[in-house]
Amino acid sequence: MAFPLYLPGDDPGPSFAELLRRSRGAPPTPSGPVAEVTHGTTVVALRYAEGVVMAGDRRATSGNLISHRSMEKVFPADRHSGVAIAGAAGPAVEMVQLFQLQLEHYEKVEGVELSLEGKANQLSLMVRNNLPAALQGMMVVPVFAGYDVRRGVGRLFQYDITGGRYEESDFATTGSGRLHAGTVVKLGYRDGISRDDALDLAISALFQAADEDSATGGPDLVRGIYPTMATITAEGFERIEEDQVAERFRRLVERLSTPEGTASVGATPTMGDQGMRP
Repeated sequence: MAFPLYLPGDDPGPSFAELLRRSRGAPPTPSGPVAEVTHGTTVVALRYAEGVVMAGDRRATSGNLISHRSMEKVFPADRHSGVAIAGAAGPAVEMVQLFQLQLEHYEKVEGVELSLEGKANQLSLMVRNNLPAALQGMMVVPVFAGYDVRRGVGRLFQYDITGGRYEESDFATTGSGRLHAGTVVKLGYRDGISRDDALDLAISALFQAADEDSATGGPDLVRGIYPTMATITAEGFERIEEDQVAERFRRLVERLSTPEGTASVGATPTMGDQGMRP
């Protein structure tokens, strides 16, 4: 296979998406409503002292049916950033794969990693380019998070279907259970929260979202399926081992199974008393 050649004025530069468009043309857009699209549901991201935590449930639905029980919704974008997806599953996963290639291509061409701001802007453009498909029912609304090595802090970005990009200071949620998950995180979040408390808060948010939203999957103790969780720090993207996630969920379930825990459902979103803000 021969590599494409471009004149200096027509060089696509470090943009892999632009190279793809010039080599193969723009992908076709659907001409009418698309029925029975598989959708991912609820994802959460929040800042903590050393970086950010990202978490997503595993359920994918088609209308009132459960299409998949173990879908992955949290992906590394590169060493210091990650994407959590909600919306139409097929376009969302394809967007993540193209985004990963875009960042890798840029780094190989330029010799340096794209800034976190630049990554967020690139994903915004990709969401904007998906707008025709979104209007046909294949909406993709990701959450982007990463560790800004230049500033030395974790950062979070939310999007709308038009590609609008909004940086959040503390936490971000998207998907069908976002309001319930967001309420839990809002009540339990505090500045400088530790890694363990941030993981427990994200777990509690997904648990309560699954309790209120039928499209959001909770922990499946029978099948051994638990939400996907990851942290992003100066050391990079790290997936939390499933047995650790399972243990945290077991502690949450045990706490909620007590009379005191039952009375606190919806009022005490974190694993410890220190998680509540006045």
